[in-house]
Amino acid sequence: MSGEPTVRVEIWSDIVCPWCYIGKRRFERALEGFAHADRVRVQWRSFELDPSFPAGGAVPVLDALARKTGASREQVAAMTDQVREVAAGEGLVYDLEGGVMVNTFDVHRLVHLAREAGVEEEAQERFMRAQLVEARDLSQEAVLVELSGEIGLDADRVREVLSGDRFAAQVRDEADQARRLGGTGVPFFVFDRALGVAGAQPVEVFSSALEKAWQTRS
Repeated sequence: MSGEPTVRVEIWSDIVCPWCYIGKRRFERALEGFAHADRVRVQWRSFELDPSFPAGGAVPVLDALARKTGASREQVAAMTDQVREVAAGEGLVYDLEGGVMVNTFDVHRLVHLAREAGVEEEAQERFMRAQLVEARDLSQEAVLVELSGEIGLDADRVREVLSGDRFAAQVRDEADQARRLGGTGVPFFVFDRALGVAGAQPVEVFSSALEKAWQTRS
């Protein structure tokens, strides 16, 4: 009922972030086991891991990480193997070696469009899966139009957003909000603007945060 308490969970993430998808799955498991799950409202927030990455470009993930960290490609491959094992434990079969790193600003703008259409959750899930599991190139407009169509977004509206600057201010503002709240990376979960959880924490941590937020609201 409208008069009952509601917990708002805001999740800052980036679709190229493998830990964000892992965190999403762990939070979902915690939510499934939460007695008041129907009173939880989830909203995805934009955060670019690398805003300086050239728009329209696509670089193999391992090469991009090697350049960014200064590690060798072999060292990066070993690190991604570890991440892949963790992801597999959450039912996610990552293809990081076959994937490409892209600028995610436009993807974030499309998630805002999806929010307007009431399919924000579906957009976040579809784009993450496309990037991390299917190794799709999300720098390509045709790919973004195709994926958006799968969740019910109109192709013409998607192209209109991509060709202009709609939602650009909102994307930047949400990243600023994360920093003001103490978030320096993603995933970053904020419960009722009062409790923050950084990283893809174990399910138990998310369960505890949900309970604390509920008790505060009740």
